[in-house]
Amino acid sequence: MATAKKAAPAKKAAPAKKAAPAKKAAPAKKAAPAKKAAPAKKAAPAKKAAPAKKAAPAKKRTPNAAFMKAMTPSAALAAVIGDKALPRTEVTKKVWEYIKKNGLQDKVKKTMINADAKLKEIFKQAQVSMFEMTKLINQHLK
Repeated sequence: MATAKKAAPAKKAAPAKKAAPAKKAAPAKKAAPAKKAAPAKKAAPAKKAAPAKKAAPAKKRTPNAAFMKAMTPSAALAAVIGDKALPRTEVTKKVWEYIKKNGLQDKVKKTMINADAKLKEIFKQAQVSMFEMTKLINQHLK
C-alpha cells in the first residue's frame, strides 16, 4: 500500500506541470461540458452581425453617367421611339414597349425578337436575340 500512495503523489505532480494529461485522463467525464461549449458557439455567431453590416452599406445605387447621357437616335430608330434625345436606358425601354405593343417577341423562344418593317431597318435581320438587340440599337445612337 505504501507503493500505491507514492504513485498517487507522482500523478499529482505531473498534472501540476502539464494540464493536458489531466484532461486526457477524464474526457469521458467531461463530455457534458464539451456539449455546453458547442451551444455557446451557436449562441454567439458573428455571422448574424455580418448581414447587418452588409445591409447598412447597401445604399441606393448611383447610375452610370454614360448610361444617363442623352443620345440622339438615327432616323430609322426615331421611327420606333421618336426623335427626342434619350438616355440609352430609356431607348431600350421604348423599344421594348414597341415590341410588346406589336407582339414581336417570338412565341416559342421568348429570347428572340421578330423584326417588322421598322425594326428590320435597325436590325438588318428578320430575327435577333434580345441580348443582341441592344448592341444593334446602340449603333443607331449618337
